[in-house]
Amino acid sequence: MLTVTTVGILMAGLDSRIIIIGLPQVASALRADAEQAIWFTQAYVLGTTVALLLIGRVTDIVGRVKIYTSGFAIFTIGSALTSLALEPTQVILFRGIQGLGAGILFTNSIAMITDATPKNELGFFLGVNQIAFRFGAMAGLTLSGIIISFLDWRALFYINVPIGIFGTFWAHRRLKEIASLERGASIDWVGFVTFTASLTSFLLALTFAAYGIAEQVTVYILLIISLISILAFIVYERKHEHPLLDLRLIKIREFTGGITAQLLNAIAWGAVLLLLSLYFQLVVGLSPFDAGIRMIPFDIVFLFLGVISGRLSDRFGHLPFTTSGLALTSISLYFFSTVGASTPYSLIAIYMMLLGAGIGLFVSPNISSIMGSVPTQRRGIASAFRATFFNVGFTISLNLAVLIMTFTVPYAVVTTIISSTNAIVIPEADKLLFVEGLKNTYLWLAVLNTAAIPPSVLRGRRFRDNSPKDFRASLLMKRAE
Repeated sequence: MLTVTTVGILMAGLDSRIIIIGLPQVASALRADAEQAIWFTQAYVLGTTVALLLIGRVTDIVGRVKIYTSGFAIFTIGSALTSLALEPTQVILFRGIQGLGAGILFTNSIAMITDATPKNELGFFLGVNQIAFRFGAMAGLTLSGIIISFLDWRALFYINVPIGIFGTFWAHRRLKEIASLERGASIDWVGFVTFTASLTSFLLALTFAAYGIAEQVTVYILLIISLISILAFIVYERKHEHPLLDLRLIKIREFTGGITAQLLNAIAWGAVLLLLSLYFQLVVGLSPFDAGIRMIPFDIVFLFLGVISGRLSDRFGHLPFTTSGLALTSISLYFFSTVGASTPYSLIAIYMMLLGAGIGLFVSPNISSIMGSVPTQRRGIASAFRATFFNVGFTISLNLAVLIMTFTVPYAVVTTIISSTNAIVIPEADKLLFVEGLKNTYLWLAVLNTAAIPPSVLRGRRFRDNSPKDFRASLLMKRAE
């Protein structure tokens, strides 16, 4: 099972990053403006996010394996369609389909590993899973640079097709269903519609506000729709016999604390790699390939510490690793706020390694804490809920970063730089102003990440004995029922 899920999560990680380095080149080839270019990345995250709760609920009913296999197929189809796109709108739509497939792979892989792994080894195996995602992400940075340098941008996506076909076939042949399912339970379509409307409206409002592509009235209307939809969702879920999201999970302190810390952490660092890519290419003047190579230190340290922190957290508990990881992340973001146009790469590499160390220490123990705190029959929806908040955080991060940057840099300058393909054509004064905007952005992100420490610490920890009398999540669910 681990090998099959590793391939899926590897491909999801690869395509989460593969367009970061090549974004200016893809935008130029399709004559996309800055807003459309950003949506080449946003559509993937949005597609990954909007249906996760429904997917998680469906997997608890019909089985993880069937849905996981369909995710491979959807991801492959989305990749093929994106490689054939002729204009920006098509890329945005097809990247959304690709993201939907990736979301199915991402959330199901964690649920299946949790089902199949002993509690005292869960952190280690989740660490391996996250290492596969990071390795794919690292490969996406370097591979995209090579492809853009020697091939057409379409190769960024059609390379997924043969791997996706193989993965779909392999998952169908190798995976066996072992989860405890709620066969015959109904699916909460009203909950899905209200939650999706709330999430989509909220993310669109943030995007429109950040990039100035809609009137303020439109942004306010979207926020009102989001608020009304989420209130309707909560009211309906509390009354539904088989809710899309079992709100009783929120009463589990370890689950809620981990989710909150993850959300704030994702908002804080989700935009960092794209901002670094823009800095290396459009301020320093590096080629896409060189920019991708220079961002590898982050992933190397993450790969090294991800498995180690997962293994050690199985023995010593999550708290030392989640807390130190969040602290290192905040320190690294503060150091990034000191980077100027002439800062030596050696210093930037050290800061990236600190960021990789922080994220590497935090992620696997935090996921292990979240997933280990819920009853077996709720792991599908718990994994989807966790993945939803992670993706929402990443989507907010980029919008928030651009919004903060516009406090220092005129929006027209931000647009010109993001949509540029050559650092030479950017005036030196605009580059320096852009760097100042980056500094302020990193500083605010450091403050936001620091806010993730209290909920992470206050969540407490599980008893090591996972018997029914000590498994607090099971007790809580039974009492609520």
